[in-house]
Amino acid sequence: MSKARETAVYTHGHHESVLRSHTWRTAANSAAYLLGSLRPHMKILDIGCGPGTITADLAELVPEGHVTGVDHAPGILERARETAAARGLANVGFEVADVHALDFPDDTFCVVHAHQVLQHVGDPVQALREMRRVTKPGGYVAVRDADYGAMTWYPAVPGLDDWLALYERVARANGGEPDAGRRLKAWALEAGLTDVTAGSGTWTFSTAGERDWWSGLWADRTLASAYADRAMESGHATPDGLRAVSEAWREWGRHEDGWFTVLHGEILCRKDS
Repeated sequence: MSKARETAVYTHGHHESVLRSHTWRTAANSAAYLLGSLRPHMKILDIGCGPGTITADLAELVPEGHVTGVDHAPGILERARETAAARGLANVGFEVADVHALDFPDDTFCVVHAHQVLQHVGDPVQALREMRRVTKPGGYVAVRDADYGAMTWYPAVPGLDDWLALYERVARANGGEPDAGRRLKAWALEAGLTDVTAGSGTWTFSTAGERDWWSGLWADRTLASAYADRAMESGHATPDGLRAVSEAWREWGRHEDGWFTVLHGEILCRKDS
């Protein structure tokens, strides 16, 4: 087994503006493509679990099984444990792990799931090889990732074009691939997965409440998160430039006809024997 280790830097970090988004995620709004394949007895590995909201939902859906949530950042796992404890879940646990070299035996899990992970790792193909390795024959590797280059919005606030160009530069400088969604099928095939069903899903933000929430978290993230620090440290942005991008997000959010859609690639891969 390859011992390749994490080489990318997680672009977003865990600032409050980032967790505002991550804690909103549920199995229903972020893993719907997988849910029809779940059975009550299944043993699931949730990679990049973050604050654990999707992990907890998965645990509720497999009451006779067990879910292990893993993340490379030990600190965020305390938040995930609190999430599970608040919901009274006894069939879930959390560990630190590197997706490039998972510390689990071959053929351990019925489902290995990763949401918004491969866009941030140094070697997504190796990550998928590891995910396949620890999946039982007949089990599933399930992956969903956003595709920044395919995001679209209205109206055409010019500063949001600047935001997208800046984000993609910073993410790639950190070793990630922000347009991961369109690459998932290709990466899966390269990793040796053969029974691959590829699809897509979206998040759309259009109501007044949705616009305020989505624009606000990105306006704050642009100024105060690890992403902002890395944008300046790497020379990709200046404080004035970040303030202009943040205000562009606020401006978009004030438009009554505002509409923003995030496209995600999705793959559901059945492991052969």
